[in-house]
Amino acid sequence: MKLNNNDFGQIIKHTPLLSIDLIVRSRDGRILLGQRRNRPAQHYWFVPGGRVRKDERLEDALHRIAMTELGKPVQDGALLGVFEHFYEDNALEVPGISTHYVVLGYQCTIAGDAIATTDEQHAEFKWWPLEALLRSEAVHENTKAYFSATPINGFQSR
Repeated sequence: MKLNNNDFGQIIKHTPLLSIDLIVRSRDGRILLGQRRNRPAQHYWFVPGGRVRKDERLEDALHRIAMTELGKPVQDGALLGVFEHFYEDNALEVPGISTHYVVLGYQCTIAGDAIATTDEQHAEFKWWPLEALLRSEAVHENTKAYFSATPINGFQSR
């Protein structure tokens, strides 16, 4: 079920969103990124991903997101960890409402390197060498966090 903008805006305003990000590696170690058309993280290079829907099993969400974002299923997958993303803006561009995502980072591969060149969310896709991804200011910090040396889920014991 697709929510109207008013209902979705209330959800963004009052609750975290659950999503799955696809950390797609090529056989030679490059990482697939898409340049985002929409907020949050608009214009940045980011891993593909999407929100989990109400009553959708995580495995089903993973397959739906892969087909929607990449046009093909993912393979050889494993949960990388749980991450949090905070943004000052939101997908609806409503002033004063931030966005909080709880993200399941899923590391995977796809068959071949060919993927869709554009979609509703991405102006283009490109395979990035890891070193270039980490150095680039055009790649969002939340994407870089998937490759950092910090604890896998971002949490530390006190």
